[in-house]
Amino acid sequence: MKRAVLSLFWCIPIAAFAAAASPDNEISYLLNVVRTSAVTFVRNGEDHTAPEAAAHMQKKRDHFEKEIKSAEDFIDKAASRSLLSGKEYVIRFSDGSTCSCSDWLLAILKQFRGAETSGQ
Repeated sequence: MKRAVLSLFWCIPIAAFAAAASPDNEISYLLNVVRTSAVTFVRNGEDHTAPEAAAHMQKKRDHFEKEIKSAEDFIDKAASRSLLSGKEYVIRFSDGSTCSCSDWLLAILKQFRGAETSGQ
């Protein structure tokens, strides 16, 4: 019995790491960051709250479900530009500075992956 419990103990970290590195987990992480961030999302010239932006990105993720195979695909298809106008989504920070949503999310993804590989 003790041996079975120890075997399970060693499987948990490996399974957790594999799950953490999956595209679905990375996309869920990005959506959670968007949902809880303290920035303004500008889409087609209109300001949107973080929860509104996350909901919109989730709808686009659902729409492009078959085409999204990675977190980068999610950013490209669902979180970077308007399908209707082609305008880039913009992030506005509290100090008034801005950057493209895709650049912001790619930086967050890079940081997340770095934390995953370093075990943080």
